[in-house]
Amino acid sequence: MPLSIAEYIPQTTKTRRPLLVWIISVFIALTFVAAIVGAPIAAANHYDSLAPTLYHAFGTLCHQLPDRSYFVDGHKLAVCARCSGLYGGFTLLLLLYPLIRQLRSTLLPPPKWLFLAAIPMLIDFSLTFFGIWENTHSSRFFTGLLLGGVTVFYVMPGLVELSLRINKTNSVTQSSKLTLTSPDAIAAAPSDYSAPERRI
Repeated sequence: MPLSIAEYIPQTTKTRRPLLVWIISVFIALTFVAAIVGAPIAAANHYDSLAPTLYHAFGTLCHQLPDRSYFVDGHKLAVCARCSGLYGGFTLLLLLYPLIRQLRSTLLPPPKWLFLAAIPMLIDFSLTFFGIWENTHSSRFFTGLLLGGVTVFYVMPGLVELSLRINKTNSVTQSSKLTLTSPDAIAAAPSDYSAPERRI
């Protein structure tokens, strides 16, 4: 009798996959934050090949204006204050994520929370754009921190769901292959010798 699909799914892989996704995500996020802070440190210590590489890499996503950036050792961070908040907020909430939600959860919060988290940043940007109020490093950083943190609750469930879906797809494929070649399936197949008219 063929085994059920559930019996082909390794239970240890099923429970550990979301944890592995989280660990990889944390490693990548911390690498980005380290690179952001490492760029000015590399520039201050005259690593003339590393520093420009880091600045150039982040320059594709950020304007890197000096008057809107934090400085370390006399050199600006690899991104502006607002982007520093986005990266920092995402990384901080990602580290705390297992304490707030189960890693296996694939439920997304209502989209309204993501839009609500973006409103302070929009207000901060708009007031300065229309000349009503000049925002500060702190206002840029903390509005970015808020949006970056909330984004984690939309990214992690998607990554976890993707990892579990890949696992299920592989398991179903393996199950179908094993079912076709199982001894029971071969034994149950009709034989030409039982029907003389089908003989060649």
